[in-house]
Amino acid sequence: MDDLLTIAGKSYSSRLLVGTGKYKDFAETRAAIDASGAEIVTVAIRRTNIGQDPNAPSLLDALPPSRFTYLPNTAGCYTADDAVRTLRLARELLDDHRLVKLEVLGDPHTLFPNMPETLKAAAVLVKEGFEVMVYCADDPIQAKMLEDIGCVAVMPLASLIGSGMGILNPWNVQLVRDAVKVPVLVDAGVGTASDAAIAMELGCDGVLMNTAIALAKDPVKMAGAMKKGVEAGREAWLAGRMPKKFYTASPSSPTSGLIGS
Repeated sequence: MDDLLTIAGKSYSSRLLVGTGKYKDFAETRAAIDASGAEIVTVAIRRTNIGQDPNAPSLLDALPPSRFTYLPNTAGCYTADDAVRTLRLARELLDDHRLVKLEVLGDPHTLFPNMPETLKAAAVLVKEGFEVMVYCADDPIQAKMLEDIGCVAVMPLASLIGSGMGILNPWNVQLVRDAVKVPVLVDAGVGTASDAAIAMELGCDGVLMNTAIALAKDPVKMAGAMKKGVEAGREAWLAGRMPKKFYTASPSSPTSGLIGS
């Protein structure tokens, strides 16, 4: 696509970001991500080996940082302190890497973001020089607070992480989009390609997903479908859809100059 996604001063041709968890092995991970066209890949520092265990297979071998932009995340963190500590470790493991995804969860059942702790962690990380993309509630007020702190992107959930329920509140996603100037990426809840297209048609700058691809019957094929969904949705948004006309029909062909009239 001609228009680029720019985050923290770096531009990307793909607006689809893909997670690296839940695949059967690193080979399937690489195949799916190649099919998705994603350039940014997320990795859960607490769950995936990127050098913490030198005796175990490393994701860095399957997805070399020279080819992909890593986005270490704080999945599994429930406090600001844990999240900050986790991303400091990621910075060390990835040679002073600063682009990160912050998520501070509220409980293990819904995995909904704990926004007070998220805001607290974001302030610390930005002050330490991290470039913070942040998983957040679909709340325009708190999204603006995160932007004001200095986060480089906000990532409202579409629905609960791993639920596959799609975008349950498109109005709030649009409110977030209108409230901030930094990129807005839908994160969590996407289940299939049409969900990704809808997110882009709402004007979002990108979509991040993991489970929808990794747990599909054919992850590689689904990754390709998600790529097309994101691209189609983006093109539709750029094209500008026709206005909705409630209770009014409009024929597709001209009504003037009819034969026989």
